[in-house]
Amino acid sequence: MSTTTLETATPGRALRIGLWIAQVVLAFVFISAGFVKLTTPIPQLAAMMPWAGQYSETFVRSIALVDLAGGIGILLPALTRILPRLTVLAALGCSVLQVIALLFHLSRGEAAVTPLNVVLLALSLFVLWGRNSKAPIAPRQF
Repeated sequence: MSTTTLETATPGRALRIGLWIAQVVLAFVFISAGFVKLTTPIPQLAAMMPWAGQYSETFVRSIALVDLAGGIGILLPALTRILPRLTVLAALGCSVLQVIALLFHLSRGEAAVTPLNVVLLALSLFVLWGRNSKAPIAPRQF
């Protein structure tokens, strides 16, 4: 008789660590980008991001709020274990945002800035996949 190793239902430590790292990186990038877009005067922002000077301030500030919400949502619910399912929804939102950003930049001939969007899309999809099916976070029991 041979002994076989049964796979456990719990995800590996490397996967869990990788997901936390991806979540922290995404949170940092989205919160930083949102903060910059929200607080920098439009003329200065346009010097860094030309598109910001070509669209309304309302549009730019709205994108900033979406960035902030995505960054907070991808980390805080999982970290506090309060409604951790929101992390999955935030990862989905960040993924959609990056697809839209890719199309937006490509349509404007700004292919040079799209590698960052591709990396953020990959990280968002990784968190979406991992926190949805492989390593979900259990809600806190009160």
